[in-house]
Amino acid sequence: MTPSQTALTDALVAARRGNRTLDATPWLGTLETDTQAYEVQDAVAAALGWFDGHPVPGVWKSGGGSRSATLTHAPLPPSGVRQGPANFSDLVFNTPGIEAEIALRLGQDVTPAQATKLDHASAVSLVDAMTVSVEVVDTRWQDLASTPALLRLADSQVHGALVLGEWKPYAAIDWASQHCEAKIGDAETVVREGTHPLADPTWLLPIWLRHLTRHGQTVPAGTVVTTGSWVGILPCRRGDQVAAEFPGIGAVRLSV
Repeated sequence: MTPSQTALTDALVAARRGNRTLDATPWLGTLETDTQAYEVQDAVAAALGWFDGHPVPGVWKSGGGSRSATLTHAPLPPSGVRQGPANFSDLVFNTPGIEAEIALRLGQDVTPAQATKLDHASAVSLVDAMTVSVEVVDTRWQDLASTPALLRLADSQVHGALVLGEWKPYAAIDWASQHCEAKIGDAETVVREGTHPLADPTWLLPIWLRHLTRHGQTVPAGTVVTTGSWVGILPCRRGDQVAAEFPGIGAVRLSV
């Protein structure tokens, strides 16, 4: 890494350890490519000991705003990944929000050679289970709206925590008509239909798997990816009770 990447890594590590946020201004221009952002992302994880030397972490977030956008990926620290119903009162969040998502689980190992050949249909055949998930989005940047995308990516794509519902065998879904319901505290339930930004959450699988295998690692069976929000980011506060349901797939609850 460049000296500026190393300095950015140190700043993000210190922000996480100190439960504080950073002004992005001094870091503008530090990162020029997504490769550099991923290098910082990996270096922060290594410094914090998230994955204990495992070559491929077990749970990821992946996604993008549309199929024409560059998809981004981040491995998620195990301490913040929990089975629902979950309570995250022991974690510190700066400006939390929630995203209601579908998570997918691989049913077999995927080698680098396999990943290079995958298309959508063959990638879907690798999935053995799905579940409802809710990501608590959080950031180490003081003003997220004005923070460049590469700095967000370096910060684990602004991840805070993740709750997973009960797994069920994967089956083909008419995603265009799939309903999603999300409720935070006493607020009105947010209801959406067919609003996944990629139209089909499984669409990202080949791109995600090529990212995971880019350094020659095999992705083990059981690796999980959560695939993007159906409701955007809904703001929440500490202590809020959150529920998300995808009728026909499942539901999950958490306390922020």
